[in-house]
Amino acid sequence: MRWIHCLTIGALSMSLAACTTSPTGRSQLTLMSDDQLDQMGAQAFAEYQQKLPTVGGAPLRHVQCVTAALISALPARERDQNWQVRVFESDQANAFALPGGYVGINTGLFQVARNQDQLAAVIGHEIAHVLARHANERASTQTATQLGLSVISSAAGMQGAGGETMMAALGMGAQYGILLPFSRRHESEADTLGLTLMAEAGFDPRASIALWNNMSAAGGARPPTWLSTHPSHGQRLGGLEAGMGQAMARYERARQAGRMPNCPRP
Repeated sequence: MRWIHCLTIGALSMSLAACTTSPTGRSQLTLMSDDQLDQMGAQAFAEYQQKLPTVGGAPLRHVQCVTAALISALPARERDQNWQVRVFESDQANAFALPGGYVGINTGLFQVARNQDQLAAVIGHEIAHVLARHANERASTQTATQLGLSVISSAAGMQGAGGETMMAALGMGAQYGILLPFSRRHESEADTLGLTLMAEAGFDPRASIALWNNMSAAGGARPPTWLSTHPSHGQRLGGLEAGMGQAMARYERARQAGRMPNCPRP
């Protein structure tokens, strides 16, 4: 479509100055520095801790154990960060990892992640978002998209009610045609990288299939894929199954090397 072409041209100068490559070899637009992302991660983690009470004891030890095993399989830069782990009291089955080395798990997640391997699939997926710099790419894509829309508005002289209607339509096109597909691509990439990470840490990658089946059973109705920030359940399972052969080979090598995590469930 012509407006997508215009958005691309509007962001071209930034793209040329900030093009990087993800761990899977995909080209990325990353306009923010690592220090900026780390500061944002620290702020978000602090705000989350103010909103929900934290849980210690056996649940925290369980999550810390799984996270530590996964971190040991990371590249040096990410591995050497001062990782902080918290368990939050909430029925919502949610987890996150943030730039700067922060991991959070809600207690509700224990209802779907029923053993250490399933929990490793969740945390590995979230850490993979950090490893692939998805927060940077998402923020950068939104910035470039907004710049492109602004350029179109100025160049076309869009004013008044008609201009507002056109800009709203362009904004929806950007959301569904650029930003959401980028988000789904990030989720699929995090699935791939997370599967590799958990296998190299000595967790059984087959548990990822059981986990996402549990998630699907607990999640209820979902919007169509083109309106969602996540791949469909079938797409997600298809991607995991496609990478399972290589993941199992990594898992067997990890076990032979003595990487056998033992993180009892509380």
